[in-house]
Amino acid sequence: MKFALKWLSTATFACLPLLAQAGAVDQLHQFLSSTRTLKAEFSQMVVGKSGRKPQQSSGVVAISRPGKLRWDIQKPYPQLVVGDGEKIWIYDPELKQITVRKAGQAISGSPAALLAGNNDLEKNFELTDVGVSEGVAWVEARPKVAESGFEKVRLGFAGGDLKAMELHDSFGQITHVHFSKLERNPVLPATSFKFVPPAGVDIVGE
Repeated sequence: MKFALKWLSTATFACLPLLAQAGAVDQLHQFLSSTRTLKAEFSQMVVGKSGRKPQQSSGVVAISRPGKLRWDIQKPYPQLVVGDGEKIWIYDPELKQITVRKAGQAISGSPAALLAGNNDLEKNFELTDVGVSEGVAWVEARPKVAESGFEKVRLGFAGGDLKAMELHDSFGQITHVHFSKLERNPVLPATSFKFVPPAGVDIVGE
């Protein structure tokens, strides 16, 4: 549940040389301006300050901009985040609990806003190029609102595509996310962004 709460296009070949030479901030803007929907597999690892064994998980993400997202953690323990543009549903089957938030409150200024929000990123974030490492250009986004719950997010791009993300929260934890099999502007079924609470679960929030 903790990671879920934190979260709260196919480019033409002509664009690729430009993106490869551009800085990470420019690549982020180009990526968002040419991407209306997105689907990818992801693997993530949460590393804490205490030196405990990292927590690893994997799943599938789907996004329809602006405001709709589906972050489906499948292994090792299922967890689902669905945003329909009006509400964000966070479902933990193990706890049999659903947390509901208004989409505007949950997404604005959050890491999810970097991918699922509109293109006006500078309204909520300070964006900075932080260099290239192993062929990946990184942009750092720091929230302008102190109560956002995280310190910064880094997004890594290569050849104009999103490859990785790092979330640094206010508790010193770092979540590393790597994307694979990324599709830009696929046709996504409307049902991907609809959530019907199963019977017998507790609902907290809106």
